[in-house]
Formats: sequence, structure tokens, C-alpha cells
Amino acid sequence: MFHFERQVSLTLQGGSIAGVDEAGRGPLAGPVVAAAVILPAENSFSLPVNDSKNLTAKQRESLAVAIRNTRGLRFVLAERSAARIDQINILQATHEAMRECILNLDPLPAFALVDGLKVHNFPVPAQFLVKGDALSASIAAASILAKTWRDQIMLEMDRIYPAYGFCRNKGYGTREHLEALKKHGPCPEHRRSFEPVARCLAPAPEQLYLPFGG
Repeated sequence: MFHFERQVSLTLQGGSIAGVDEAGRGPLAGPVVAAAVILPAENSFSLPVNDSKNLTAKQRESLAVAIRNTRGLRFVLAERSAARIDQINILQATHEAMRECILNLDPLPAFALVDGLKVHNFPVPAQFLVKGDALSASIAAASILAKTWRDQIMLEMDRIYPAYGFCRNKGYGTREHLEALKKHGPCPEHRRSFEPVARCLAPAPEQLYLPFGG
């Protein structure tokens, strides 16, 4: 999992390497969250971040706590709201949050390993890795922090808007969630630019035209 970190370190003059990932691009509600992580030296970091996809939510949360408490590790989280996503689109909102994470690391890393495709105007030199959380330890750690932080946000939203089952679906378009959308309409945390939500906002066909006569 440290292969890419080792590779980049060979060309750096002692600068740090940040791993960057996001959580929440696909849901119909809630924010998208990005995280940037700078790991300590390889020989002092041995948490099993490589199998995070196979962990339960409880195990992932325990691992996130361990990551946060790792001596010498630095991390930053950033989020973009549903309203911001609707304003600039989900891809731009995700990239905006990723750039903010890097800019808020002090000092700036010398290089970044970023999950996914190229992010334009990235603040530091970077390598973009599709499925990077399976290739890089620092990206994997960022993925865990972003996902667990977003899950906590959705639990809070569930307390405010209990009708949608956010505590279970985390904003994703499950059958339960879609049925609640049809019944109750969207709440302020729904992404109105996403098709299933937009469909609920559209007037029914019989509402489009007023009948003539009596």
C-alpha cells in the first residue's frame, strides 16, 4: 500500500506526500466530503487501511479513530453542501473540497496522491489514481476519514429529517429513500440537481395546465 508513496519519495527532497479522497458523490442528499491525509513514516504506520471496503461501519469508525490518533499524522476535512452541489455541479463541488483540503494543510505538502481522475488547478503537483484507495495507504486513510465523517453528518441529518431514513441509507437512493421522497417531497438537504429529486419537484401533468370552462 506504500508503493506510490515510496515511488514519489524518491524524487522529493524531504517533502511530505498527501493522500486525497472523497465520500458522497452519488447520494441524493447531504454533502460531499473530502479528506487529505499525510501519513507518518511508513515504519510507524501499520493500520489495516487496505481492506476498508470490507469493514463494517463500526469497524470503519474504530479505524478512523485510530487514524486520527496516530502520532505524526496530519489530516484535513472539507465538505460542500447540497446547495453548493446544485450551484456548481457535483464534480466541481468535489474538486473544490479536495483543493481546500490541500490548501488547509500547514505546511503545504510537496506532492499529492489523489483518488480518481484529474482535478484541474490542483494546488500542488499530483498523481491521480483511479481506485487509488486500493493502491495508496494515504489515499485509503483519507477515504476512511471522509466516509466516517460524512456518515456522522448523515446521522445528524436523520435526527432533523427522520422521514427519509438517512441513518440507514446515508442519502443514497434506496427504495425506502425514493418512496419517502415521493411521499414527502425533498427536504433542504436534498440535491435538487439530481434526477430523482428533480422529478419530485416537477409539477404533475394535470398541474401544468389549468382547465378551461367549468
